[in-house]
Amino acid sequence: MKIGIFSGSFNPIHVGHLILANYIVEYTDIEEVWLLVSPLNPLKSVDELSDKYVRLEMTKLALEGYPKIKASDFEFDLPKPSYTINTLDALKVKYPEHDFTLVIGADNWAIFESWHETDKILENYKLKIYPRLGFRIKIPDRLKQRVETLDSPIIEVSSTFIREGIEAGKNMRPFLTENVYDYIIEKGLYKHYKNEL
Repeated sequence: MKIGIFSGSFNPIHVGHLILANYIVEYTDIEEVWLLVSPLNPLKSVDELSDKYVRLEMTKLALEGYPKIKASDFEFDLPKPSYTINTLDALKVKYPEHDFTLVIGADNWAIFESWHETDKILENYKLKIYPRLGFRIKIPDRLKQRVETLDSPIIEVSSTFIREGIEAGKNMRPFLTENVYDYIIEKGLYKHYKNEL
């Protein structure tokens, strides 16, 4: 099976993540997208992240009704920090029957050369790059067999924007699935919020 690997903090998962993942399974050759919840992104500090199991639970809640999109804790037991090449190689070992494609945004593609062992990633895996506002996607000719640009909708919603909005007491319900928003409010995540329930 062709699996798209979309790794992220998902702190919290929002409608933009769902729109992108759903676009990929409906409009490309990818049959399933696995959302890998990162326990610790090398580019983020520990202080920025909610508990990994809380983020995994929110991801599972958001994916109810999306059978082609799966929440995964695969990186939880891998060495920290979670380097993409190590994750992809470990997935290939555990699931040799699957063909894995890495899904990243144009913002990450712009700094891809700074990632750990990028040559190895490009040699062994395909990439699908989704557009982000303000970033032009340039793919060298030598990589065009392995790297593809997606024509997916650009949804400029960020988890940071949602966290800050909730902390400021704003109603952020439209940016999240109903059950994830209710979970955040019930658990008192992201500090302060107005009592809307």
